[in-house]
Amino acid sequence: MKSLRAALEKGLRAAVDPIINWMVRERVHPNTLSTLGFLITCSSGYFFHTHQVRPAGAMILLGGIFDLFDGTVARRTGLASPFGAFYDSTLDRLSEIIVYIGLLSLYNDFRADANDVVMIYVVILAMAGSLMISYTRARAEALGIDCTVGIMQRAERVILIGAAALFFGEQNNGAVLRVVLWGLAILTNLTVLQRILWVYQNTRPEGVAVGKAVWKMPEWLGRKLDKEDH
Repeated sequence: MKSLRAALEKGLRAAVDPIINWMVRERVHPNTLSTLGFLITCSSGYFFHTHQVRPAGAMILLGGIFDLFDGTVARRTGLASPFGAFYDSTLDRLSEIIVYIGLLSLYNDFRADANDVVMIYVVILAMAGSLMISYTRARAEALGIDCTVGIMQRAERVILIGAAALFFGEQNNGAVLRVVLWGLAILTNLTVLQRILWVYQNTRPEGVAVGKAVWKMPEWLGRKLDKEDH
């Protein structure tokens, strides 16, 4: 999965590099790009709500391209900042929630049958797993641990949902999109378990590091534990 992701990202970067170069020359602010990507991705929620599945997929993929723009432009222009990273990450989570809300609306309407009711729970599980993937990484990084392990990170989720919606739409009652969502419901939560295990392995009492990660207890955590001991 990682090799496929790297190959796709490399090809996409080569295709959009002229656009990125123009943005760098024009000093386009990365926060502006993050906002535009957020708005574009959010529009997919509306398209899913109105059963316009193919346009929804197109907006998800287009919004995903802006994830390449903002980070690269921030680095090349020297406009990268802690707030910018926080802002971009927050908008990513919000846009993902809106996409899943749109998918919930797709399966929860007057035409809903028993299979659609099941899909509502599948979407909720996929959304919960997606948000927990981000949460576990944030908490691990607060402990000083690099936690990017896992088989279903944001890029994979964007590509799978966007491509399934764009290229297959509601053909055969949206069979491909349904399969993708079932896969996400399972694999996102497995990724969460992967990250929990990774953090456990790298914070064991004996202090044995696993892989490249080395845990160093932050000062704030040490102070908190000292207080609890007393």
